[in-house]
Amino acid sequence: MKVKARILLAGCMTGALTAALPALAQQTPLRISLNADIRSTNPGVNRDDNTDAVVLHVVEGLVAYGEDASIKPLLAQSVSVSEDGLTYTFKLRSGVTFHNGAPLTPEDVAWSWKRYTDPKTEWRCLSEFDGRGRSKVQAVETPDAQTVVFRLDRPDALFLATLARTDCGMTGIIHKDSVKADGSWDKPIGTGPFKLEEWRRGEFVKLSKFDAYANPAEGKSDGYAGSKRPLVNEVRFVVVPDNAAAKAALLRGDIDVVPDITNADVKEIKANPALELSIAQNMGLSALLIQTRDPLLSNVKLRQAIAAALDTPQITAAVTEGLAKHNNSIVPLSSSYHTAAHDKGYTYDAQAAQSLLKEAGYKGEPITILTNKRYPQTFASSVLIQAMLQAVGINANLEVLEWGTQLDRYNKGNYQVMAFPYSARLDPSLSYDSVMGPKDKQPRKVWDNPEAQALLEKSMLISDKAERQKVFDELHARFLNEVPFVMLYNGIEASAFRKKVRGYTASVLSKPRAWEVHIAD
Repeated sequence: MKVKARILLAGCMTGALTAALPALAQQTPLRISLNADIRSTNPGVNRDDNTDAVVLHVVEGLVAYGEDASIKPLLAQSVSVSEDGLTYTFKLRSGVTFHNGAPLTPEDVAWSWKRYTDPKTEWRCLSEFDGRGRSKVQAVETPDAQTVVFRLDRPDALFLATLARTDCGMTGIIHKDSVKADGSWDKPIGTGPFKLEEWRRGEFVKLSKFDAYANPAEGKSDGYAGSKRPLVNEVRFVVVPDNAAAKAALLRGDIDVVPDITNADVKEIKANPALELSIAQNMGLSALLIQTRDPLLSNVKLRQAIAAALDTPQITAAVTEGLAKHNNSIVPLSSSYHTAAHDKGYTYDAQAAQSLLKEAGYKGEPITILTNKRYPQTFASSVLIQAMLQAVGINANLEVLEWGTQLDRYNKGNYQVMAFPYSARLDPSLSYDSVMGPKDKQPRKVWDNPEAQALLEKSMLISDKAERQKVFDELHARFLNEVPFVMLYNGIEASAFRKKVRGYTASVLSKPRAWEVHIAD
């Protein structure tokens, strides 16, 4: 086989090296707050961002994102890609075991893949691999005791990046005993640094240290791919829906980490000698989604009027306490593909907005903005957006929903306008892909334009950075003109924790991570 690219894992560790862990893992549980309960324990199935954050302590995939947004091996020791881009060969790390003591084998990878791609599983990312997306995995082969081979029907430059996506559950490899005899889901038996012990719905999720964890790399944390030593015996994710209650629990010492404090609390946290703060700018998208199939909002002039009515720099500064800069591009500010072309955005112009409303024939019909209070910045932006739209003559109403209800409405495309946060995608193609696609097949998609879709698909086939940059620049120009939705800003993750907590850091991946974290005596 001709090798086009090879990803090597430096400093490969095995289960035998768990002796390098601290001799005494701490008895005191590490308590991390969640702003809502998880939806399931099933990787990439019935999930949201909190679900992914918890489950990815338990399961691991063949590859994972590093902190620099590059793809690195995790359960794989190396990955080879054939010159024609159709064959991916994974060499598995030695010494990796599941939480039940069974060794990781190529057959486990093949079994997990078969389960993910069974439509009955309802895996979120099935459409990316069954031919509806960029490519189809035609076969998964296990030629020897350390090798797994994936064969694609056509080249896909983002195959590994998609496998590693956190919303796909990192395509986590699980033991077959994770499902019951009838094939229904039981609980994840993975290879991660922590095991699932208990999920008390609405209260907490309890994880325990996996003593036989095979650390993938020695050194510091690196996204989901670096050193991931479990340094405490127990991690407890505690459901605290109210932000004020979470902060109060942190101040009392009832919670050790609040991974998503409000930006308004940053100054107070900094001034408290008992607390520490970690801030990271993530690649998530905070946006005002517009249903282009709505009879009223299918009019591009009306959508352009909405964009012109919004002072996005002011919205961003207000809801992030000045910590974030506005961004009207789907390409995140921290991406190397965010060039001067992507600094071009919407211009706030109330008079232009009113003129566009006249051109659209708008006659004061009500427009409902859906929002939620689970994400404070999302709710705050909704209030400002409503006021700005009303100021130019748009009859905008605000409807506050419980997060799960809003998420269901989003997935069904059942809304006029909604304020919505997307979790981070670490490649611009994937950022665009999270919002683009045919609504007939995937109602949750927001931007449905065949010409733009063709450009996106091109970006997923070419590897030359300069050529990809041209595609992203053209997509941005089309996005600004069509206004399928309004991009506001990329998120800021501000995490607060007790001073006794050591090793905890906020991440561009926007999820709490309990490995490499311990509690000082």
